[in-house]
Amino acid sequence: MKMSANDIRNGWVIQHNGARFVVTGFQKVKPGKGGAFMQVEMKNIDTGSKGNERFRSEDTVEKLMAEDVKAQFLYSDGTDSYFMDLNSFEQFTLSNDNLGDQTKFLEPEMEVHASFIEGAPMSITLPKSVVAVVAETEPALKGQTASGSGKPAILENGVRVQVPTFIEQGERIVVNTETLEYVERAKA
Repeated sequence: MKMSANDIRNGWVIQHNGARFVVTGFQKVKPGKGGAFMQVEMKNIDTGSKGNERFRSEDTVEKLMAEDVKAQFLYSDGTDSYFMDLNSFEQFTLSNDNLGDQTKFLEPEMEVHASFIEGAPMSITLPKSVVAVVAETEPALKGQTASGSGKPAILENGVRVQVPTFIEQGERIVVNTETLEYVERAKA
């Protein structure tokens, strides 16, 4: 199915230059001059080679039709991540290399959507947002809370995000898993 390059997301399986790739990362880039584009990190499903590709906003990509199933993350052994199909209760494995940065957000018993192509698991889609704990950030200075600039923070899973100045170390926040952006403070 033809899709706009602007819609590319982690976990998509696309056909590009005659090969099948799983998208492991993406970044929307809006340069000062010229048109916007998507910088996409991909892994070739058949050869295992990794690469980057730049798609202009007007480009289209061929998203491969996949069977999506609800699955539950079980555990990771450092090399592979193990999941269970919630319909058939069968377990399947995906390489952490294929999952890319998604592995940082996986927690035991987390529900995800898994994509199967020709009966083989190819990728997962995380929930749109997850709750994470801020491991490191600068303390807020008095009077600084009014500025909207934000400050860098490192979450317990190692992901770097920008947070508002009022967020302190140890706080639980909601993070968008697609854009890696702060959404709000987590409710207690």
